[in-house]
Amino acid sequence: MLIGILQTGEAPDVLSAEMGDYPDMFRRLLDGKGFTFRTYRVLDMEFPASVHDCDGWLITGSRHGVYEEHAFIPPLEAFIREARDARVPLVGICFGHQIVAQALGGRVERSDKGWAVGPTAYEFGDDRIVLNAWHRDQVIEPPIGAEVIASNSFCENAALLYGDYAFTVQAHPEFRDDFVGGLMRTRGPGVVPDDRLRAAEERLGQPNDADRLAERIAQFFNQAR
Repeated sequence: MLIGILQTGEAPDVLSAEMGDYPDMFRRLLDGKGFTFRTYRVLDMEFPASVHDCDGWLITGSRHGVYEEHAFIPPLEAFIREARDARVPLVGICFGHQIVAQALGGRVERSDKGWAVGPTAYEFGDDRIVLNAWHRDQVIEPPIGAEVIASNSFCENAALLYGDYAFTVQAHPEFRDDFVGGLMRTRGPGVVPDDRLRAAEERLGQPNDADRLAERIAQFFNQAR
């Protein structure tokens, strides 16, 4: 199954040289699950010619806000709606989670709760999953028809399921602890409050359920439609 990675942001150069960029992280996350990958740098206006060019789509994270004025955002929203109409499966992570919601009629804002950083627990129904987080924007109002399938007290709409055509998650299963630690050093100071950075650093190294979420993503892409 060919998955098209729609890249909407970049890892800091000082980190990507050693740990790879966002598409590399998703390839590692989903390695061995029967997928091949093709990357489109939509942040540079490199878009697929058709929603049928790949068997499924994955939208990455980004340091940008979905409500900001960037040239790639309107065509990306249009692409999301086309994928929905064609029932081509779509997965969104962090920025991807938010842009899918916005494109389909939801509302995304910068949360007054501030930043979620580092290992964070989410309730997926009766299941508890710990994933790395790095965000302060949130889906405040899901689109009509979206099912909330994960949440916590900080992020009410932490994962959304849109029938059989879209599955989106606010957290970052592709971010390993070493990368999150690097973000704390490179993008955190002066942006994320010091006490929140310290608390997140203390949680690094605890058991992480990224592999379990990778299985959920694989199952979503592979389910019969």
